[in-house]
Amino acid sequence: MPSSTDISERIVEAVLAKKLAPGARLGEQQLCDLFDAPRAVVREALTTLSVRGMVKASARRGWYLVELSLEEAQAAFDARLVIETGLIRCSKPLASKALQRLRTHLKRQREAVEGTDVGARSFLLGDFHVCLAECLGNSVLAATVRDLTARTMLIALRYQSEDEAAHSFSEHSAIVEALEAGDMALAEQRVFAHLSTWQLKLRVPADQTPDPLAELRLALTPLSAPR
Repeated sequence: MPSSTDISERIVEAVLAKKLAPGARLGEQQLCDLFDAPRAVVREALTTLSVRGMVKASARRGWYLVELSLEEAQAAFDARLVIETGLIRCSKPLASKALQRLRTHLKRQREAVEGTDVGARSFLLGDFHVCLAECLGNSVLAATVRDLTARTMLIALRYQSEDEAAHSFSEHSAIVEALEAGDMALAEQRVFAHLSTWQLKLRVPADQTPDPLAELRLALTPLSAPR
């Protein structure tokens, strides 16, 4: 029988792989049936994800994935920026084993970017940041980066274009190149540039909040002017 941690991590992986969209309902009974787990275990998993800021519960809708506003997305990216640049700033040049792990990850990213599996590509591009934090030697902050990356993926699902994957991979490669050269200051600069330009990468207007009624508003627009 899977544990609550197994279930919550499967949900996070699905978010990173763009297999669950913002606002997706996570029915307790459906999850019980899917994982062959008792309701108490499923509820514990969902409660954990709620604490981690990825799901919410309401009396009407039950459990569902959050839909981030631009302000919430900005806060999540700001947190990632502080954590990831701070990790590099406080770290010594990486050992050969850690660098090899990053190279292997880049190889998998390249294959995914050149392939057709959107889920694998999205997961690996997000997981790179978790891998980097682990290679920098802080498993606690790596877990935090994983949660924040999943949250930012929920805004990326709304805006990110297909061609941005190759751009992100290129920036990841440049970060690893700096780390291979032992230039931690350059690596920090490149991480900063990579994360601080998220609105441009996702084509998000800086002064616009997503309209939750956009689809319905468009559908109900009068076909002609009233007489």
